[in-house]
Amino acid sequence: MSKPTALITGASPGIGQELAREFARHGHGLVLTARREERLEALAEELRGKVQVTVIPADLGRRKGARRLLADLDDHEVEVGILVNNAGVAASGPFQSMDGRTARNLMQVNMASLVELTQGVLPAMLARGRGRILNVASVAGFQAVPGIALYSATKAFVLSLSESLAEDLKGTGVTVTALCPGPTRTDMIADIEPLELAGPFMTSAREVAQDGYRACLAGDVVRIPGLANQAMVTWLQYQPRGLVRWFSGMAARSTFGAKRPGAVAGRTTQDGRQEGS
Repeated sequence: MSKPTALITGASPGIGQELAREFARHGHGLVLTARREERLEALAEELRGKVQVTVIPADLGRRKGARRLLADLDDHEVEVGILVNNAGVAASGPFQSMDGRTARNLMQVNMASLVELTQGVLPAMLARGRGRILNVASVAGFQAVPGIALYSATKAFVLSLSESLAEDLKGTGVTVTALCPGPTRTDMIADIEPLELAGPFMTSAREVAQDGYRACLAGDVVRIPGLANQAMVTWLQYQPRGLVRWFSGMAARSTFGAKRPGAVAGRTTQDGRQEGS
């Protein structure tokens, strides 16, 4: 039997690109989507010698972006066997200094579009009695993180939703996995100083993708790449919440550069493009 086709959102340089390469390496057909078609086509050309690749540009930051993507999938008659909700937006700095447009875009991409795509492909998976959903969350979803408050809150949503769905879908043949990377060498944090403070918690996008693929195919519910990140999350879960807030705030202000009152660092769109805000 041929391996199921994987739909990968945010399939641009970084974790999304490496996830596409990892799924292709294991023989899965791909549907790649992100905002920037030229990047998608470049990646598709690299992978087409190995597997069938379909490119469907989509802007999941728009309210109807996920709906249009689902319609395009129907037009292409694609059967999505694996949904990889990788598209994400990050913004660092004080919450009170974030403009409304940035906040809405972050919530639309990280939560609303993820939910709509999951609801869109799930009925067919359930009807077939098989399917995999891989949601890219973050270690930031395990605790409050001052300095990236809204981002960490959206990742907490993704983590909680994934765990809940994993239980809801038990026995159906459909599994849900939350991939929770720590600081990863991607465009999303490449320009945020001082990056070296992440130290042993830093992982490569390729390592994250490899871990994510294995967890997804195994049906694991939560996967945290990297021993240092696993140890940190375990330690945090056994500490008083007040201590966790203090620790998280200190780490966020150091790593994400949210030091000056009123300063908001650059945000990154779902296709990995760094923008000023």
